[in-house]
Amino acid sequence: MKYLNYFLIVIGAFVAMYAKSGANQNQYILIIGIVFLMLGVYRISRRIPSKQDNDDITEEDTLN
Repeated sequence: MKYLNYFLIVIGAFVAMYAKSGANQNQYILIIGIVFLMLGVYRISRRIPSKQDNDDITEEDTLN
């Protein structure tokens, strides 16, 4: 499943660069590429734990 995220990022970046490179750039293809890119980045960042959450737990434990 994590390879799907990387695949979305690569495909999104490729499509966005392809849509941007032409003289008659197609805005809809550019938008689709950016959506794929952002979807992949979002899915990866969702799995990374927040550092702030870990710090809050340790501060509460030390206060009690």
